[in-house]
Amino acid sequence: MPEPRIIMQDTGIHNERIEESATRVLRSGSWKKQRIITVLPSATTIPARVALAHWNLAFPPNNGVMKILALGMEVGEAYSTAISSILAHPELSKWEYVLTIEHDNAPPVNGVLLLTERMENNPHLAAVSGLYWTKGETGVPQIWGDPADVLNFRPQAPKAGELVECCGIGMGFALWRLETFKDSRLRKPWFKTMTGIEGTGVGTQDLYFWGDARQYGYRCAVDCNVLVGHYDLESDTMW
Repeated sequence: MPEPRIIMQDTGIHNERIEESATRVLRSGSWKKQRIITVLPSATTIPARVALAHWNLAFPPNNGVMKILALGMEVGEAYSTAISSILAHPELSKWEYVLTIEHDNAPPVNGVLLLTERMENNPHLAAVSGLYWTKGETGVPQIWGDPADVLNFRPQAPKAGELVECCGIGMGFALWRLETFKDSRLRKPWFKTMTGIEGTGVGTQDLYFWGDARQYGYRCAVDCNVLVGHYDLESDTMW
């Protein structure tokens, strides 16, 4: 039974703080189109703990959401092929954002909303990632490179709650402006895992992209307010 009390009709908390509430809506940009295409490269299965996080994700209200699986492909090929398909689609090619998310990354429920707000308030950025670390006891944050230095991909320290600009980001939970991939100056495939076989060194598909994109002025950052787990199935550890 509820505690006995006298209740008067009211207009609601958001109306009582209408200026603050209006500012919040404007800051988030939720009043305009924020359509998102989610791309998940994966094998045939995904760990249950990660699937739960993906299921719980909230997206901008009353906006379009399309979810795409890229199954059985190497990760760089998966992203490049999926984005090429999006750009070739008569409707999806007009959307605003691509969310890259991976089978071992567990983002917070409001992660997409927070990344979207960051993008809306930082139009100079082509992409923003949540904060997640490489796996293992000596894991480092995937905040790659100090933009104040020559192009490099040394891991930078996170700053709690802040947006940290860097030279490259991981793709496990990142929001990208689709418009970026319409730039014909960018080399294709956009994403390519370097194995060393071609005599050009080794590297991951994400930093392969940023090594090219930075020279055309594209910038990225990590939102240290969006904390993302990185799950290791073998040890059942969320790093």
